[in-house]
Amino acid sequence: MSVFNSLGSNYDLSFALRALFLNKDVNLNKYLEEKYGGEAILLFKGREAITLALQTLNLPEDSQVAVNGFTCYAVYRAIEEAGCKPVLIDIPKDDLNFTRSDLASNLAKNADIKAVIVQNTLGFPCDIEEISKFCKEKKLILIEDLAYSVGAKYKNGMEAGRVGDFTMLSFSQDKIIDGISGGALIIKNFKFQISNFKFTNPSFGRQLKDRLYPILTWKIRNTYDFGVGKVLHFIFKNLGLLSTLMDNSLYRLLKLPSFYQALALDSIERLEKDITHRKKIANIYKENLSRKIMFEKLNSQIDNSSNLRFPIFVNNRETLIKFLKNKKFYISDIWYDAPIAPKRFMKKINYNNDCPNAEKISDVILNLPTHKNISEKQALYLSDLINKCLK
Repeated sequence: MSVFNSLGSNYDLSFALRALFLNKDVNLNKYLEEKYGGEAILLFKGREAITLALQTLNLPEDSQVAVNGFTCYAVYRAIEEAGCKPVLIDIPKDDLNFTRSDLASNLAKNADIKAVIVQNTLGFPCDIEEISKFCKEKKLILIEDLAYSVGAKYKNGMEAGRVGDFTMLSFSQDKIIDGISGGALIIKNFKFQISNFKFTNPSFGRQLKDRLYPILTWKIRNTYDFGVGKVLHFIFKNLGLLSTLMDNSLYRLLKLPSFYQALALDSIERLEKDITHRKKIANIYKENLSRKIMFEKLNSQIDNSSNLRFPIFVNNRETLIKFLKNKKFYISDIWYDAPIAPKRFMKKINYNNDCPNAEKISDVILNLPTHKNISEKQALYLSDLINKCLK
Protein backbone atom coordinates (compact mmCIF):
# COMPACT_ATOMS: atom_id res chain seq x y z
CA MET A 1 0.00 0.00 0.00
CA SER A 2 1.19 3.54 -0.78
CA VAL A 3 2.52 5.64 2.09
CA PHE A 4 2.03 9.42 2.25
CA ASN A 5 3.65 11.94 4.57
CA SER A 6 0.35 13.75 4.98
CA LEU A 7 -2.99 13.52 3.14
CA GLY A 8 -4.94 12.30 6.15
CA SER A 9 -1.98 10.45 7.60
CA ASN A 10 -3.58 10.03 11.05
CA TYR A 11 -6.92 8.67 9.85
CA ASP A 12 -8.35 5.20 9.44
CA LEU A 13 -11.87 4.24 8.36
CA SER A 14 -13.18 4.32 11.94
CA PHE A 15 -12.00 7.91 12.42
CA ALA A 16 -13.37 8.93 9.02
CA LEU A 17 -16.85 7.63 9.84
CA ARG A 18 -16.81 9.29 13.26
CA ALA A 19 -15.90 12.59 11.67
CA LEU A 20 -18.89 12.31 9.33
CA PHE A 21 -21.51 11.59 11.95
CA LEU A 22 -20.13 12.67 15.34
CA ASN A 23 -22.27 15.20 17.18
CA LYS A 24 -21.72 15.44 20.92
CA ASP A 25 -20.73 18.00 23.52
CA VAL A 26 -17.41 17.54 25.32
CA ASN A 27 -15.35 19.63 27.71
CA LEU A 28 -11.99 20.02 26.02
CA ASN A 29 -11.40 23.26 27.96
CA LYS A 30 -11.42 21.41 31.26
CA TYR A 31 -8.90 18.84 30.10
CA LEU A 32 -6.48 21.46 28.77
CA GLU A 33 -6.78 23.67 31.84
CA GLU A 34 -6.05 20.76 34.16
CA LYS A 35 -3.14 19.53 32.04
CA TYR A 36 -1.39 22.85 31.46
CA GLY A 37 -2.52 24.88 34.46
CA GLY A 38 -4.10 27.93 32.88
CA GLU A 39 -7.16 29.40 31.23
CA ALA A 40 -7.96 27.64 27.93
CA ILE A 41 -9.53 29.38 24.93
CA LEU A 42 -10.52 27.12 22.04
CA LEU A 43 -10.12 28.43 18.51
CA PHE A 44 -10.58 27.17 14.96
CA LYS A 45 -6.85 27.27 14.17
CA GLY A 46 -3.62 27.27 16.16
CA ARG A 47 -2.42 30.36 14.29
CA GLU A 48 -5.34 32.30 15.79
CA ALA A 49 -4.01 31.40 19.24
CA ILE A 50 -0.69 33.09 18.45
CA THR A 51 -2.47 36.24 17.29
CA LEU A 52 -4.75 36.25 20.33
CA ALA A 53 -1.87 35.78 22.77
CA LEU A 54 0.01 38.74 21.31
CA GLN A 55 -3.09 40.93 21.20
CA THR A 56 -3.73 40.12 24.85
CA LEU A 57 -0.33 41.61 25.78
CA ASN A 58 -1.28 45.12 24.58
CA LEU A 59 2.26 45.64 23.36
CA PRO A 60 3.55 49.03 22.19
CA GLU A 61 3.32 49.80 18.48
CA ASP A 62 6.11 48.23 16.39
CA SER A 63 6.89 45.65 19.07
CA GLN A 64 8.92 42.73 17.78
CA VAL A 65 8.38 39.01 18.34
CA ALA A 66 11.28 36.58 18.03
CA VAL A 67 10.47 33.38 16.19
CA ASN A 68 12.38 30.41 14.82
CA GLY A 69 13.92 31.29 11.45
CA PHE A 70 12.82 27.91 10.14
CA THR A 71 9.06 27.86 10.39
CA CYS A 72 5.71 28.12 8.64
CA TYR A 73 4.30 31.26 7.04
CA ALA A 74 1.17 30.78 9.17
CA VAL A 75 3.26 31.65 12.27
CA TYR A 76 4.86 34.68 10.60
CA ARG A 77 1.51 35.96 9.40
CA ALA A 78 -0.14 35.37 12.79
CA ILE A 79 2.43 37.69 14.38
CA GLU A 80 1.72 40.37 11.77
CA GLU A 81 -2.04 39.98 12.31
CA ALA A 82 -1.44 40.97 15.95
CA GLY A 83 0.22 44.20 14.80
CA CYS A 84 3.75 43.03 15.66
CA LYS A 85 6.91 42.55 13.63
CA PRO A 86 8.41 39.04 13.36
CA VAL A 87 12.16 38.78 13.99
CA LEU A 88 13.66 35.61 12.53
CA ILE A 89 16.31 33.84 14.60
CA ASP A 90 18.60 31.58 12.63
CA ILE A 91 19.11 27.99 13.75
CA PRO A 92 22.45 26.21 14.28
CA LYS A 93 23.99 24.19 11.45
CA ASP A 94 23.07 20.91 13.13
CA ASP A 95 19.73 21.65 14.83
CA LEU A 96 16.17 22.77 14.01
CA ASN A 97 15.63 25.10 17.00
CA PHE A 98 17.42 28.29 17.98
CA THR A 99 19.47 28.47 21.19
CA ARG A 100 19.77 30.94 24.06
CA SER A 101 22.88 32.48 22.49
CA ASP A 102 21.04 32.91 19.17
CA LEU A 103 18.24 34.70 20.99
CA ALA A 104 20.65 36.86 22.99
CA SER A 105 22.52 38.06 19.91
CA ASN A 106 19.25 39.00 18.21
CA LEU A 107 18.01 40.88 21.26
CA ALA A 108 21.24 42.90 21.27
CA LYS A 109 20.38 44.07 17.73
CA ASN A 110 16.60 44.35 18.21
CA ALA A 111 15.80 46.06 21.49
CA ASP A 112 12.08 46.12 20.65
CA ILE A 113 11.72 42.34 21.01
CA LYS A 114 8.99 41.87 23.62
CA ALA A 115 8.00 38.22 23.15
CA VAL A 116 9.60 34.94 22.08
CA ILE A 117 7.93 31.93 20.42
CA VAL A 118 9.58 28.50 20.65
CA GLN A 119 8.19 25.74 18.42
CA ASN A 120 10.10 22.50 19.12
CA THR A 121 10.43 21.85 15.39
CA LEU A 122 9.00 18.52 14.20
CA GLY A 123 8.63 17.57 17.86
CA PHE A 124 12.33 17.85 18.78
CA PRO A 125 12.55 19.90 22.00
CA CYS A 126 14.52 23.13 22.23
CA ASP A 127 16.76 24.03 25.19
CA ILE A 128 13.85 25.47 27.14
CA GLU A 129 15.72 25.79 30.44
CA GLU A 130 18.25 28.27 29.07
CA ILE A 131 15.74 30.10 26.87
CA SER A 132 13.22 30.41 29.71
CA LYS A 133 15.88 31.66 32.10
CA PHE A 134 17.00 34.28 29.57
CA CYS A 135 13.41 35.42 28.94
CA LYS A 136 12.87 35.94 32.67
CA GLU A 137 16.12 37.89 32.98
CA LYS A 138 15.17 40.18 30.10
CA LYS A 139 11.44 40.33 30.96
CA LEU A 140 10.40 38.75 27.65
CA ILE A 141 7.07 36.97 27.25
CA LEU A 142 7.58 33.29 26.37
CA ILE A 143 5.07 31.46 24.17
CA GLU A 144 5.37 27.69 23.68
CA ASP A 145 4.05 26.57 20.31
CA LEU A 146 3.09 22.88 20.61
CA ALA A 147 1.74 22.43 17.10
CA TYR A 148 4.35 19.67 16.58
CA SER A 149 5.31 18.73 20.09
CA VAL A 150 2.40 17.76 22.34
CA GLY A 151 3.77 15.00 24.53
CA ALA A 152 7.43 15.89 23.96
CA LYS A 153 9.70 16.35 26.98
CA TYR A 154 12.50 18.81 27.57
CA LYS A 155 15.85 17.51 28.77
CA ASN A 156 14.91 18.38 32.37
CA GLY A 157 12.04 15.87 32.08
CA MET A 158 9.31 18.50 32.04
CA GLU A 159 6.62 18.03 29.41
CA ALA A 160 6.44 20.69 26.71
CA GLY A 161 3.77 23.31 27.34
CA ARG A 162 4.31 23.78 31.07
CA VAL A 163 6.99 26.47 30.98
CA GLY A 164 5.88 29.57 29.07
CA ASP A 165 3.53 32.43 29.86
CA PHE A 166 1.30 31.08 27.08
CA THR A 167 0.95 27.67 25.47
CA MET A 168 -0.45 27.29 21.96
CA LEU A 169 -1.78 24.03 20.49
CA SER A 170 -2.93 23.04 17.04
CA PHE A 171 -5.36 20.23 16.25
CA SER A 172 -5.12 20.52 12.47
CA GLN A 173 -4.56 17.80 9.88
CA ASP A 174 -1.47 15.64 10.30
CA LYS A 175 -0.49 17.15 13.66
CA ILE A 176 0.22 15.15 16.83
CA ILE A 177 -3.32 15.91 18.04
CA ASP A 178 -5.47 15.71 14.92
CA GLY A 179 -9.05 16.92 15.08
CA ILE A 180 -9.04 17.98 11.38
CA SER A 181 -9.07 21.63 12.48
CA GLY A 182 -8.71 23.44 15.77
CA GLY A 183 -6.36 25.07 18.20
CA ALA A 184 -6.13 26.37 21.72
CA LEU A 185 -4.49 29.12 23.71
CA ILE A 186 -3.59 28.41 27.33
CA ILE A 187 -2.98 31.56 29.37
CA LYS A 188 -0.65 30.47 32.16
CA ASN A 189 0.44 33.89 33.36
CA PHE A 190 -2.71 35.14 35.06
CA LYS A 191 -1.80 38.82 34.82
CA PHE A 192 -2.95 38.55 31.20
CA GLN A 193 -6.69 38.38 30.59
CA ILE A 194 -8.90 37.93 27.54
CA SER A 195 -11.30 40.85 27.11
CA ASN A 196 -13.23 42.63 24.37
CA PHE A 197 -12.49 40.02 21.72
CA LYS A 198 -15.35 38.86 19.48
CA PHE A 199 -15.39 35.24 18.37
CA THR A 200 -17.51 34.08 15.43
CA ASN A 201 -18.40 30.64 14.08
CA PRO A 202 -16.64 29.09 11.07
CA SER A 203 -18.88 28.82 8.03
CA PHE A 204 -21.10 25.79 7.50
CA GLY A 205 -19.29 25.11 4.22
CA ARG A 206 -15.92 25.02 5.94
CA GLN A 207 -17.21 22.63 8.61
CA LEU A 208 -18.77 20.35 5.99
CA LYS A 209 -15.52 20.26 4.02
CA ASP A 210 -13.63 19.29 7.19
CA ARG A 211 -16.12 16.52 8.00
CA LEU A 212 -15.57 15.08 4.53
CA TYR A 213 -11.78 15.39 4.57
CA PRO A 214 -10.96 12.15 6.47
CA ILE A 215 -13.21 9.91 4.37
CA LEU A 216 -12.05 11.49 1.10
CA THR A 217 -8.36 11.15 1.95
CA TRP A 218 -8.89 7.61 3.27
CA LYS A 219 -10.51 6.71 -0.06
CA ILE A 220 -7.65 8.30 -2.02
CA ARG A 221 -4.94 6.50 -0.05
CA ASN A 222 -6.63 3.10 -0.18
CA THR A 223 -7.22 3.16 -3.94
CA TYR A 224 -4.01 4.91 -5.00
CA ASP A 225 -2.18 1.72 -5.95
CA PHE A 226 -4.93 0.88 -8.46
CA GLY A 227 -4.83 4.29 -10.13
CA VAL A 228 -8.30 5.20 -8.84
CA GLY A 229 -6.89 7.24 -5.97
CA LYS A 230 -4.91 9.46 -8.33
CA VAL A 231 -8.05 10.29 -10.27
CA LEU A 232 -10.04 10.90 -7.08
CA HIS A 233 -7.29 13.15 -5.70
CA PHE A 234 -7.33 15.22 -8.89
CA ILE A 235 -11.14 15.50 -8.89
CA PHE A 236 -11.54 16.30 -5.17
CA LYS A 237 -8.74 18.87 -5.26
CA ASN A 238 -10.00 20.66 -8.35
CA LEU A 239 -13.55 20.71 -7.04
CA GLY A 240 -12.25 22.37 -3.85
CA LEU A 241 -13.48 19.51 -1.66
CA LEU A 242 -10.20 19.01 0.21
CA SER A 243 -9.49 21.32 3.12
CA THR A 244 -6.46 23.58 2.63
CA LEU A 245 -4.20 24.58 5.49
CA MET A 246 -2.76 27.81 4.06
CA ASP A 247 -6.04 29.70 3.80
CA ASN A 248 -5.66 33.46 4.21
CA SER A 249 -9.12 33.70 5.77
CA LEU A 250 -8.10 31.62 8.80
CA TYR A 251 -6.58 34.37 10.94
CA ARG A 252 -9.86 35.68 12.36
CA LEU A 253 -10.95 34.68 15.84
CA LEU A 254 -13.27 31.74 15.17
CA LYS A 255 -14.87 29.42 17.72
CA LEU A 256 -14.16 25.70 17.71
CA PRO A 257 -17.41 23.73 17.21
CA SER A 258 -18.04 20.75 19.47
CA PHE A 259 -17.42 17.97 16.95
CA TYR A 260 -13.83 19.18 16.40
CA GLN A 261 -13.36 19.19 20.17
CA ALA A 262 -14.61 15.61 20.40
CA LEU A 263 -12.22 14.46 17.66
CA ALA A 264 -9.33 16.24 19.38
CA LEU A 265 -10.15 14.49 22.66
CA ASP A 266 -10.25 11.15 20.85
CA SER A 267 -6.79 11.90 19.51
CA ILE A 268 -5.59 12.87 22.99
CA GLU A 269 -6.82 9.54 24.37
CA ARG A 270 -4.64 7.76 21.81
CA LEU A 271 -1.68 10.11 22.32
CA GLU A 272 0.54 7.80 24.35
CA LYS A 273 0.02 4.93 21.92
CA ASP A 274 0.64 7.17 18.91
CA ILE A 275 3.82 8.68 20.35
CA THR A 276 5.12 5.20 21.22
CA HIS A 277 4.56 4.16 17.60
CA ARG A 278 6.27 7.30 16.26
CA LYS A 279 9.25 6.67 18.53
CA LYS A 280 9.58 3.09 17.25
CA ILE A 281 9.50 4.27 13.63
CA ALA A 282 12.01 7.06 14.32
CA ASN A 283 14.39 4.60 15.96
CA ILE A 284 14.14 2.29 12.94
CA TYR A 285 15.28 5.16 10.73
CA LYS A 286 18.02 6.08 13.20
CA GLU A 287 19.39 2.55 13.36
CA ASN A 288 19.18 1.73 9.65
CA LEU A 289 19.87 4.91 7.68
CA SER A 290 23.33 6.19 6.85
CA ARG A 291 24.67 8.47 9.59
CA LYS A 292 25.83 10.85 6.89
CA ILE A 293 22.28 12.06 6.26
CA MET A 294 21.21 12.64 9.87
CA PHE A 295 21.93 15.16 12.64
CA GLU A 296 23.30 13.34 15.67
CA LYS A 297 21.89 16.04 17.96
CA LEU A 298 18.38 15.20 16.77
CA ASN A 299 18.97 11.46 17.00
CA SER A 300 19.93 11.88 20.66
CA GLN A 301 16.52 13.49 21.31
CA ILE A 302 14.28 10.82 19.82
CA ASP A 303 13.21 9.43 23.20
CA ASN A 304 12.06 12.91 24.33
CA SER A 305 10.59 14.01 20.99
CA SER A 306 7.03 13.60 19.79
CA ASN A 307 8.65 12.64 16.44
CA LEU A 308 6.02 14.20 14.22
CA ARG A 309 8.35 13.43 11.32
CA PHE A 310 11.91 12.17 10.99
CA PRO A 311 14.27 14.55 9.14
CA ILE A 312 17.13 13.51 6.90
CA PHE A 313 19.45 15.84 4.98
CA VAL A 314 20.35 14.96 1.40
CA ASN A 315 21.95 16.94 -1.44
CA ASN A 316 20.07 15.15 -4.22
CA ARG A 317 16.64 15.57 -2.66
CA GLU A 318 14.56 15.69 -5.86
CA THR A 319 16.24 12.55 -7.21
CA LEU A 320 15.45 10.71 -3.99
CA ILE A 321 11.83 11.95 -3.95
CA LYS A 322 11.27 10.68 -7.51
CA PHE A 323 12.94 7.36 -6.72
CA LEU A 324 10.74 6.81 -3.66
CA LYS A 325 7.62 7.87 -5.55
CA ASN A 326 8.22 5.00 -7.98
CA LYS A 327 8.31 2.72 -4.93
CA LYS A 328 4.96 4.11 -3.65
CA PHE A 329 6.36 6.38 -0.93
CA TYR A 330 5.02 9.91 -1.45
CA ILE A 331 7.09 12.30 0.68
CA SER A 332 7.41 15.40 -1.51
CA ASP A 333 5.54 17.73 0.89
CA ILE A 334 8.70 19.12 2.47
CA TRP A 335 8.68 20.82 5.88
CA TYR A 336 10.34 23.28 5.35
CA ASP A 337 11.47 24.10 1.79
CA ALA A 338 12.47 27.66 2.81
CA PRO A 339 13.23 29.51 6.05
CA ILE A 340 9.57 30.62 6.01
CA ALA A 341 7.66 27.92 4.21
CA PRO A 342 6.07 27.10 1.84
CA LYS A 343 8.68 28.75 -0.42
CA ARG A 344 6.04 30.62 -2.43
CA PHE A 345 5.37 32.82 0.61
CA MET A 346 8.95 34.08 0.91
CA LYS A 347 8.12 37.00 -1.38
CA LYS A 348 5.51 38.14 1.16
CA ILE A 349 7.91 38.51 4.07
CA ASN A 350 10.63 40.97 4.99
CA TYR A 351 13.64 38.72 4.49
CA ASN A 352 17.22 39.91 4.02
CA ASN A 353 19.23 36.68 4.19
CA ASP A 354 18.65 36.71 7.95
CA CYS A 355 18.92 32.94 8.34
CA PRO A 356 21.74 31.42 6.25
CA ASN A 357 21.77 28.18 8.22
CA ALA A 358 18.01 27.77 7.77
CA GLU A 359 18.43 28.41 4.04
CA LYS A 360 21.01 25.65 3.72
CA ILE A 361 18.97 23.19 5.76
CA SER A 362 15.78 23.96 3.82
CA ASP A 363 17.61 23.00 0.61
CA VAL A 364 18.47 19.52 1.86
CA ILE A 365 15.90 18.49 4.47
CA LEU A 366 13.47 15.70 3.68
CA ASN A 367 11.05 14.42 6.31
CA LEU A 368 10.09 10.78 6.62
CA PRO A 369 6.69 9.59 7.92
CA THR A 370 6.25 8.30 11.47
CA HIS A 371 2.43 8.28 11.66
CA LYS A 372 0.09 5.37 12.40
CA ASN A 373 -0.30 4.48 8.72
CA ILE A 374 3.32 3.44 8.27
CA SER A 375 4.30 0.10 9.78
CA GLU A 376 7.65 -0.91 11.24
CA LYS A 377 8.15 -3.22 8.25
CA GLN A 378 7.49 -0.37 5.82
CA ALA A 379 9.86 1.95 7.71
CA LEU A 380 12.62 -0.66 7.46
CA TYR A 381 11.96 -1.07 3.74
CA LEU A 382 11.96 2.71 3.25
CA SER A 383 15.32 2.97 5.04
CA ASP A 384 16.76 0.31 2.76
CA LEU A 385 15.47 2.11 -0.35
CA ILE A 386 16.98 5.42 0.75
CA ASN A 387 20.37 3.86 1.45
CA LYS A 388 20.38 2.17 -1.99
CA CYS A 389 19.39 5.36 -3.80
CA LEU A 390 22.08 7.44 -2.09
CA LYS A 391 24.95 5.02 -2.77
